[in-house]
Amino acid sequence: MIEIQNESRRLLDTEDGEDTSVRSEQDAYLDKVKNGKLFLATLAAVLGPLSFGFVLGYSSPAIPELSTITDPRLRLNDDEASWFGSIVTIGAAIGGVLGGWMVDKIGRKLSLMFCSLPYIFGFTIVIAAQNVWMLYLGRVLTGLASGVTSLVVPLYISEIAHERVRGTMGSCVQLMVVTGIMGAYIAGMFLDWRWLAICCSIPPTIMMVFMCFMPETPRFLLSQGKRREAEEAVRFLRGPDAPAEWECARIEDASDDQVSFVLGMADLKDPGVYKPLGVGIMLMLFQQLTGINAIMFYAETIFEEAHFKNSNVATVVVAAIQVVFTAVAALVMDRAGRKLLLILSGVSMCLSTAAFGVYFKLSSETHGNSSGLCLVESPLAENPAVGLSWLALASMGFFITGFSLGWGPIPWLVMSEIFPSRVKGFASSVCVLTNWGSAFIITKTFQDLMDLLTNAGTFWLFSGCCALNIVFTILFVPETKGKTLEQIQTQFKGTPE
Repeated sequence: MIEIQNESRRLLDTEDGEDTSVRSEQDAYLDKVKNGKLFLATLAAVLGPLSFGFVLGYSSPAIPELSTITDPRLRLNDDEASWFGSIVTIGAAIGGVLGGWMVDKIGRKLSLMFCSLPYIFGFTIVIAAQNVWMLYLGRVLTGLASGVTSLVVPLYISEIAHERVRGTMGSCVQLMVVTGIMGAYIAGMFLDWRWLAICCSIPPTIMMVFMCFMPETPRFLLSQGKRREAEEAVRFLRGPDAPAEWECARIEDASDDQVSFVLGMADLKDPGVYKPLGVGIMLMLFQQLTGINAIMFYAETIFEEAHFKNSNVATVVVAAIQVVFTAVAALVMDRAGRKLLLILSGVSMCLSTAAFGVYFKLSSETHGNSSGLCLVESPLAENPAVGLSWLALASMGFFITGFSLGWGPIPWLVMSEIFPSRVKGFASSVCVLTNWGSAFIITKTFQDLMDLLTNAGTFWLFSGCCALNIVFTILFVPETKGKTLEQIQTQFKGTPE
């Protein structure tokens, strides 16, 4: 018995020594790294999410103007305005599938450059639109580009960044999305819908030019057998002092060169594939089930309840909150970790959506209306004695803060970190399709859901979903902070089935 215990202790000491040796080697390597050009490459890439944000934000200032325009060929009725806003999600779902194929076939860099084209062509068609169908076509094309962007950019950044800054760099994706939304809101206060479309076409044009000077990711180059080009890419990204050969060798030792856009039965039986795929799909689904689209749907009228007469300013305030706290998330991501932020974010959204439900319940009881509250017509703000607008405002601010800190940026970051190289394109496209598909379904069925469950019941349902995402995070989401992509994949393979 004593001999067995001694042998076990010896083996554990050996394993700990090997882990310590690997960590020391990694730390010694990272101490030589210079991040200047890595930040430059990340900046060029995140012009894609900035363009994506402009696409999402464009409809808010454009729809009111297009709904009252004098030209009958372009004037949108309520149904057409709804499609003008939501058809982007259909294009994005298609773009997610297309992007998964592109990153495996032509690489991350060329995929980013090519996705600039549908952005530019889409906005050009909107600018030149002579009828509603041209507006739809332009929105579908910009949505297609957004879907490709939402897949390719997190993947590109995760593969060029090292573990010390990967969380911060990856969080910049969502930061630039919300910055683009805010930029579209602000520009929409001063520009008409055609000039706003011209403004929105500028970021993707700049991205296409800048990406010409940026490298392909070393991991993709090594998967194509291009060792010399991979070492050159590492030297560009890490600086001249870091030994590029060491990083390339480390990637090669842990990689599988068989890249495929389809999954075989062997892949589906591999815990290194099906476990991260399940985690990625559920993260994307839970992100939409938090109720983010519902909160944003009510944002303008909630501000009107609180005596904010200028709804344009109100939407800018909402977007600014998102920008600030997404930036905070980016700063603390590599210190606090992904898992902790997801849990804190989930708790915040669970409580705030529950409070929203209370707001709607009390309001409907005040007016004797069990089916819910029509915010636009509500006299609550006129009667301070029964005014509940403070509860709605506090709930909205608390929700947006929580979402921006965790469930906004982290699902996209984790998606880019957890998949093996050989199935990254396919697995990422499934996750993006899940996200955009569920976004479209929830957005289009939201009113029906409120009619069925009442406003209060709908938000309590969202609160329950947020509670479930907390449980899911605790049980199934791995902590990826400070780990290489290869270590993360090994962790999935080593977990008990």
